[in-house]
Amino acid sequence: MKLKFPNVAQAFRAEPGEQLPLWKHILVRLFTRKSIDQILREGSNTQMRRVLGRLDLIAIGVGAIIGSGIFVLTGVAAAENAGPAIIVSFIIAGVISGLSAFSYSEMASMVPISGSAYTYTYATLGEFLGWIIGWDLILEYLVGAATVSVSWSAYVVSFFKDVFNVKFTPKTTQAPILWDNDTLSFKVNHGSYINIPAMFISLLVTVLLVLGIRQASWVNQTIVVIKIVVVLFFIFGACRFVDRSNYKPFVPPREGHSYGAQGVFKGTQRVFFAYIGFDAVSTASQEAKDPQRDLPWGICASLGICTALYIGVSAVLCGIMSYKDLGGASPLTDALIPHKNTRWLRILIELGAICGLSSVILILLMGQPRIFFTMARDGMFPKIFGRLHHRFKTPYVPTIVSGIVCAVLGGVLPVDILGDMTSVGTLLAFILVNIGVIVMRYTHPEMERGFRVPFGPFLFPILGAAIALVVLVLSDGPTIYRLFIWLAIGLFVYGFYGYRWSRVGNPQKWSPEDIAYFQDSGLDSMYMDEEQGVGGEMPGKGKTTAEGVVS
Repeated sequence: MKLKFPNVAQAFRAEPGEQLPLWKHILVRLFTRKSIDQILREGSNTQMRRVLGRLDLIAIGVGAIIGSGIFVLTGVAAAENAGPAIIVSFIIAGVISGLSAFSYSEMASMVPISGSAYTYTYATLGEFLGWIIGWDLILEYLVGAATVSVSWSAYVVSFFKDVFNVKFTPKTTQAPILWDNDTLSFKVNHGSYINIPAMFISLLVTVLLVLGIRQASWVNQTIVVIKIVVVLFFIFGACRFVDRSNYKPFVPPREGHSYGAQGVFKGTQRVFFAYIGFDAVSTASQEAKDPQRDLPWGICASLGICTALYIGVSAVLCGIMSYKDLGGASPLTDALIPHKNTRWLRILIELGAICGLSSVILILLMGQPRIFFTMARDGMFPKIFGRLHHRFKTPYVPTIVSGIVCAVLGGVLPVDILGDMTSVGTLLAFILVNIGVIVMRYTHPEMERGFRVPFGPFLFPILGAAIALVVLVLSDGPTIYRLFIWLAIGLFVYGFYGYRWSRVGNPQKWSPEDIAYFQDSGLDSMYMDEEQGVGGEMPGKGKTTAEGVVS
């Protein structure tokens, strides 16, 4: 017997000649899905340049994953949360990410559009949840890039000190506020006013991304090779300094908000930030040469490579220095300072970290504007954010706006608070994408898939969603509160703009001139379909009016 996945909006469809009450109409609108045909038409006729091959996509994933997580958060999470058991935290985070990577791969091979989890959720669970995850992803990528810019600043300061004996003043290289993990509150960082290097790298990367994806890809591939070599140098160069006594106790006893079994899971939640790179691959869908075949490769291969490197680095790092001393902004070099004849290894690591963190900022600031861009073309944001540059064919307005906001955040906030905010956003995205795979297996069972989640649509997606939910629930209170505050702001924006101007829900508000503004032939042809009533998957066979759904 064939099962049919329930459609909430379908249950409230209007009968012929009937007008729905306002509350039912609103409910229908919230669960209206964007049709897969409509999404694929948008992607197939895009003016964005399809120049990225399989190796480019793998490099994008590795470029985004290996960064602040390996050069900074490894030490911070060990010192404040899990101790030497940070190794276990990375393994758990890798397993969860692997389960979700399968789901991302299937969705990306079906719906190769730049919107990533936003587009997948819109197509499977409806407009409201699509908006929620899109708004969440904007925070995830933006704050993630700001986090890495702070780490980049710390390694630049350390590099100049080791190589040129130049010491920068904390007044212009550190955030004016800090986060106290014991009291779970902010405190003033006396003597510091702004982090100028963090702001500089964000603005520099923004300029590069406006110029074009091909140029950015060349830069990223070069940097990826450099930082993989540097990470391997650290693992094999520092392993001779390992002291087994530093691994005891492997799981430190509970102290306040740190350590113990809960600390291991808190460490998992914190280092989850390090794994957001593989879903950044899916934001480059519309610039991939063969997205249905190459996106799954880019997602799974980059995640596998980086998980192995994470485990190796965390094992060596906790072995060469006590976990309690690893809380600095540049723990890999800090851990080598007490050991003799490590100056050149430290310099090499600092150089690799600077290059590596630069590529992470580049990938995250590439992904975030493309989600912004896709949402704007769906009517969720003003049209100006959905237009490509006439020469470079890049979403230049959201790129510039994102770069400026990232620079401001990196200039005034510390790395740990930024990293935690990004991690909870990642977990929420994982949960909805895993659910989306299950929904799509029932709503579009015959649709071509370049990749399928192994062992059916339930085992891995349910495990991935459940474990991600557990880790999310175990996050500390302030981190969850900040996520809810951000989502509350998002609901306000959706209610006053997105709900009113959504192209799927309000096709009558979009004229040919509005569509022509985007200068995209794919959207022009799609407008003709909307005029004929073939747009989104509205419930029943009716059209949407201001009063309700009528036949």
